Amino acid sequence: MTNKEILIKNLRTIPDWPIKGVNFRDVTTLFKSPECVKIISDEMYDLYKDKGITKIVGIESRGFVMSSAAAIRLGAGIVLCRKPGKLPCETIQESYAKEYGIDTIEIHKDAINENDVVLLHDDLLATGGTMKAACNLVRKFHPKRIYCNFIMELTTEFPHTRESFDKDVEITSLLQF
Repeated sequence: MTNKEILIKNLRTIPDWPIKGVNFRDVTTLFKSPECVKIISDEMYDLYKDKGITKIVGIESRGFVMSSAAAIRLGAGIVLCRKPGKLPCETIQESYAKEYGIDTIEIHKDAINENDVVLLHDDLLATGGTMKAACNLVRKFHPKRIYCNFIMELTTEFPHTRESFDKDVEITSLLQF
């Protein structure tokens, strides 16, 4: 069985959640499997081992899990990208439109600098709103390079999401549905 087959086999899909017609892909079932955590960590390491990554930005909250594992493997620092009011020091923010309103994310003001090569990580790419906002937020720090990684990507429901990102941002996902 391939790594992708193992991940798919361990991924829970919940039909009609949170609303009818949506098949929710629950990555928490991957996180509880040591084999799946190792596979995801290994795959992320293989993708980024030669990219010079110095910081990994984990997007709240499921992005925190594998960004930590990847940071250990890549010898990089971890930056938390959180909802407002969750970080204790001075932050910079980025607001973005969601399906039902406006949301905001923030990062500590001293988290990234112009010498960093940054990998942003989250569990899922669908509409891309949160990750695009995170990319815009990280750009404010003027890092050398930005990469984005996802455990899974919903290409059938959202086939053009990648096109909405800046062309200089390399996007990878381990699974595509």
